[in-house]
Amino acid sequence: MALRRIILRDFVLVQSLDLALQDGFNVLTGETGAGKSILLEALQLAMGARAETQVVREGASKADISAVFDTTESVRAMLDELGVEPGEEGELLLRRTIDAQGKSRGWINGTPVTATQLRALGALLVDIHGQHAWQSLLQPASTRQLLDAYGRIDTTGLARHWDDWTGAQRDLELARQGHAKGQEERERLQWQLSEISRLNPIAGEWESLNEEHQRLAHAKDLLDAAQDSLQRLEDEHTGALRNLHQAQAFLQAQRLIAPEYGEWADALESAQIQVAEIARNLHGSLAQAELDPARLVNLEQRLADWLALSRRFHRPPEYLPILQEEWKQQWLALEAHQDLAALEKNLEAAEHAYQQEARKVTGLREQAAAGLSQAVTAAMQGLGMTGGRLLVTVQKSPQTAVHGQDTLELLIAGHAGSIARPIAKVASGGELSRIALAVAVTTSLLEQAPTLVFDEVDAGIGGSVAHEVGQLMRQLGGFRQVLAVTHLAQVAACANHHYLVSKKAAAAGQAPASSDVQTLAPEARLQEIARMLGGNAQSVASMNHAREMLAQAQSSPSTTSLPAP
Repeated sequence: MALRRIILRDFVLVQSLDLALQDGFNVLTGETGAGKSILLEALQLAMGARAETQVVREGASKADISAVFDTTESVRAMLDELGVEPGEEGELLLRRTIDAQGKSRGWINGTPVTATQLRALGALLVDIHGQHAWQSLLQPASTRQLLDAYGRIDTTGLARHWDDWTGAQRDLELARQGHAKGQEERERLQWQLSEISRLNPIAGEWESLNEEHQRLAHAKDLLDAAQDSLQRLEDEHTGALRNLHQAQAFLQAQRLIAPEYGEWADALESAQIQVAEIARNLHGSLAQAELDPARLVNLEQRLADWLALSRRFHRPPEYLPILQEEWKQQWLALEAHQDLAALEKNLEAAEHAYQQEARKVTGLREQAAAGLSQAVTAAMQGLGMTGGRLLVTVQKSPQTAVHGQDTLELLIAGHAGSIARPIAKVASGGELSRIALAVAVTTSLLEQAPTLVFDEVDAGIGGSVAHEVGQLMRQLGGFRQVLAVTHLAQVAACANHHYLVSKKAAAAGQAPASSDVQTLAPEARLQEIARMLGGNAQSVASMNHAREMLAQAQSSPSTTSLPAP
């Protein structure tokens, strides 16, 4: 089981819906315009597709979309990366709301997430094949993506080498174009570096110079202050320390009479200690202090040099060390770009690395092309193209690109004995649809997504081919959960579970039209198959035809055998 439920509120034509889905092959049918594709659109929005205001039901303030999945191992790993707690009983709930102003919000298991995160998680859950998939068969880029996905070919290394190669080409070209200009820039930088190197400013030096200059410039005043202070603190007769000691002794002698005197005496003792500490510090300062006129002159000259260079280059003095480093880095970069020989050598190495990786990718594509050709050809045999074959060719291209040096082409032979020709030249619209379906079936077996969605990929076929398509999807339902939208009774008859989408027209002056989905019981399914056959669903003949088709679909095996994924 993969997709368990789709829950909608005020979404396009749907007012309220809670649809439970089953394992195997599930099919959605209904009249044209009933809203079959609405469910698939809702599923895509739940998985992060671009939201528009048109999805909000007329008269409602917002659309609310939820999809409930089983949690797989790969999903658990991503939930850990996103910091999302796992759901109860292994459930995974994706929810999306879109209001009438176009504002969108998303959640995974109740945790707010972005649309990008929803898309990343959705890619692990559902693989969707649209009704216009055949158009991609005519696009070389799509063919390349198809082959790389089939062969699980990693081209990230090739893209990295391409970026290195093109970057080396660009560096060399710029160096060649700017050689003369670069020479002028080098001369300018050389002069600037020579000027600033004479000073050779060091980070933090400007601040330390100013601090030292401040001390030396006021050394005489500092010495006088220290000596005068010590005199008043330590004088044998009038010093503060002597007076504090005496006062403390007087008060201490009276503490038995008046306890508060003892407290004051203790306070004076603390003051004595503090004053003594200050006196020791002043002695230390005097021992270190000296008058150094020569050093003061040198400091003033150094400071003047800093200021002169600061004015010349229009930078604050403290910025000069940074400026010197910037010019050094610019010089090194310019030297590297001016070294044409080194740039040419780098270009040669980058090209060699790209060519080597491109040849590796080409070899992998050739191997994958053989396997894909064989697998799709096998699937075509049961789709009304007996004896036909698909050939994926890989040829060397005269052009190089980020994706390699290969030209990929799909060749088709419609029947046995015919020559394979380019698919765009020989395939009809119906053949293209069948080939696209064969490709979708083949590649779906390789996907890890537990749910496969087919949106009217059976357009343009009918009869026995339609029956075979239904049988193929039924087989796929044994490997994955399959959900298909179809107009073909032959396909619908092969489903394990049948859902009918219907639309109720709005009466005059009432709410807008609404769509609903219901699971069909056996009798109701007979009536729907009869309707799809184009007959009167109420007639005995139509019902018998539908009954016969259902019996045949449920019992007859497909002529196309699918390998287990």
